[in-house]
Amino acid sequence: MADPASHLRTVPLNPERWSDLEDLFQARGCAQARTCWCMYYRRSGEPVVPEGRRKADVNHDEFQALVAAGTFTGLLAYEGPLVVGWLSLGPREDFAKLARSPVMKPVDDQPVWSVICFVVRPTHRGLGVARTLLRAAKQEAQRRGVTLEAYPVDKPGPLEDDNLWFGPVSLYAEAGFTEVARRKPERPVMRWCSKI
Repeated sequence: MADPASHLRTVPLNPERWSDLEDLFQARGCAQARTCWCMYYRRSGEPVVPEGRRKADVNHDEFQALVAAGTFTGLLAYEGPLVVGWLSLGPREDFAKLARSPVMKPVDDQPVWSVICFVVRPTHRGLGVARTLLRAAKQEAQRRGVTLEAYPVDKPGPLEDDNLWFGPVSLYAEAGFTEVARRKPERPVMRWCSKI
């Protein structure tokens, strides 16, 4: 059977594509993304929010500054000119909150790149966008010679909105990831090692 998402194109986020990410996060059904702006796991605590500003605005500006500085922050998926998905990933040390997480704390001293979360345009959910982004993440890891680590959800039935960001364990198993730890029954830590 043909891959329904085979026509999608994936590229790293860069300053020239920033407005595309904004367009995706502003889409109806992506409210949590436009509040977080992929900053939640990048900090160990809460942001400093000046009086008169919202946390979402601070997150937006800080994430935009990272992108403007050339930091690798993740991958976008496009269907023609329309951005339909996003995958936040990068070196584990870029995500300070992981070190404090009882579920996602380091398994060992091996340097890894963490797959943090997916955002898929509601009109394109269930069409293979996350699968395409994960395949692109593996290609990026292969190119850089790094191991990918992910923190999926392993439970039956439909996932709650808060868990959709991580992706289901089946997505990673299908992509060749293997479990390396499980500190909570429904939250394994999985890895995929690029073979150079």
